Amino acid sequence: MTQPDVVLDSPERTVGTAGDYLELMKPRIIMLVVFTFIAGLVAAQSVTGLVINPVLAIVATIAVSLGSGAAGAINMWFDADIDARMARTATRPIPSGAVPREEALSLGIIISAMSVLLMWMASNVLAAVILAISIVYYGVFYTMLLKRRTPQNIVIGGAAGAFPPLIGWVAVTGAMSVDAWILFAIIFFWTPPHFWALSLVAHKEYERVGVPMLPVTHGARATRKQMLAYTLILTPIALAPLLTGLGGIVYAFVSVPVSLGFIYFAVRIYRSRAGDADAGDKERKLAMSMFAFSILYLFLLFAAVLAEHGFNLYMPVGG
Repeated sequence: MTQPDVVLDSPERTVGTAGDYLELMKPRIIMLVVFTFIAGLVAAQSVTGLVINPVLAIVATIAVSLGSGAAGAINMWFDADIDARMARTATRPIPSGAVPREEALSLGIIISAMSVLLMWMASNVLAAVILAISIVYYGVFYTMLLKRRTPQNIVIGGAAGAFPPLIGWVAVTGAMSVDAWILFAIIFFWTPPHFWALSLVAHKEYERVGVPMLPVTHGARATRKQMLAYTLILTPIALAPLLTGLGGIVYAFVSVPVSLGFIYFAVRIYRSRAGDADAGDKERKLAMSMFAFSILYLFLLFAAVLAEHGFNLYMPVGG
């Protein structure tokens, strides 16, 4: 595997702080990973009646957070060259000179091994294997093979972020189920419209560094069309827990309006000129509004699952 050419302009070496090393692990992504993992963990116990020891549950949560952070560090190591040339990433720890690239890679590899070992000790082999796959999927398959080679990078690579609730379920049960795969699918099909909303705004930066995001290779109109298509595919998947019994009345009250809201944004984006060369500030704000709403959308869906199964609020739809 060829390492990317480094085009960093020899940033002045500074003393890395604890915050720099934390930033290397992408803490905002870790928070989302941990949240969806806990939702899967809690839902599995409620649905199946199986119970995981609270201490082991905490250790498993630490393991999945470390695994996410390790994959983030590997991603930053490999992408340091393009991060240095993009405005929104130029201040990251490696381009800024706070953390040497070799330290980032070493950190990622060591923490990856630690996280998988912890997950195995706290739960079971299958959960540890899936965690290992998720780290490799994001750190290697997406970052090194997909991101710079195909405009479908986000679509295929979206599986990396969809693993946490599946891991949470498997950590409790030792097996996968339809409900676990539904939680996986929600995140998988949510990722393209979520990320492409941002890409419509940042497509010039991606083009400058040679990353073939969909707006760069196929244009803004095709991207807006794909965003609408994936949103429409996502909607029945997001409502599927109501059919399997994973989601109850609380989930229904949350999922239906937020799904309609997501469709509303996707339709508005589709009809707009967001990402076009002549797009103005209004279109940019619309794309960023959909990006922000998409985060709220995913949070509310998994918060509803967590509330129903973690706080005894579950009531089946239809009595």
